[in-house]
Amino acid sequence: MPKITAILPTWNRAEWLEKSIQSVLDQTFGDFELVVVDDASTDSTAEIIERYSGKIRTIVFSENRGVSAARNAAIKNSDSEWIAFLDSDDFWHPDKLQKQIAQTKMRPACPLHFTDEIWIRNGVRVNPKKKHQKKEGWIFQPSLALCLMAPSTVILRRELFEVHGLFDENLPVCEDYDLWLRLTAQHPVALLDEKLMTRHGGHADQLSRSDWGIDRYRVQSIQKILKTESLRPEDRTAAIRMLIEKCGILAKGFRKRGNLKEVEKYEKIIRQSSIY
Repeated sequence: MPKITAILPTWNRAEWLEKSIQSVLDQTFGDFELVVVDDASTDSTAEIIERYSGKIRTIVFSENRGVSAARNAAIKNSDSEWIAFLDSDDFWHPDKLQKQIAQTKMRPACPLHFTDEIWIRNGVRVNPKKKHQKKEGWIFQPSLALCLMAPSTVILRRELFEVHGLFDENLPVCEDYDLWLRLTAQHPVALLDEKLMTRHGGHADQLSRSDWGIDRYRVQSIQKILKTESLRPEDRTAAIRMLIEKCGILAKGFRKRGNLKEVEKYEKIIRQSSIY
């Protein structure tokens, strides 16, 4: 049983995939396995994966099912103590796993760890905005506004999935935001404040660029967690406040687009927010 299972889902990203795979295999920490999930790619992904036969495990979907289903399939087919993720357009730095495992020993009370990262957008390095500033500890409330932890920086204990569930396969985007809310509501998070991953953005196939109004899915996640009994009172209050704020922004945006049906939907959520 390896110490870490690294999970790399991919769909039609052959131009990035080889470098992503190699960044895992080049880790200075060696007690891991890499599971690549091919989500029914139609480009040269299969040929790239074949080059690594014997070095990685592979799961191949016959039809495209989305990143959550890909990650979940790999989680279910692994038995390591820790789980790590890498998106197929991101790259780990060579000492990422070694430094994170060292941190888990120094901070054993935290079952969830993440790092800082380098951002590349359209081939140019950019500085994160203030709203993306990394935080640690009990970060549920700051995580309500947006996703503060890039999946490719995270390692977490396997049992968290057994207690809190897997990625929500009904969410086409914001599936990481949804999981982080469930986890940070119940557990403290440890930040290793070093840039140990490089993430790429700006290209057309990014899920977060595929549709306007991705806060629709964050609203669903907030509604879902507000239905649980385990939120601390101050976290529940903050979640309701964020629900109202995001619904207000969405209603305004849909009104500009002339979609009055969606306007009514989000205004109704605001009116009924007191039920939580």
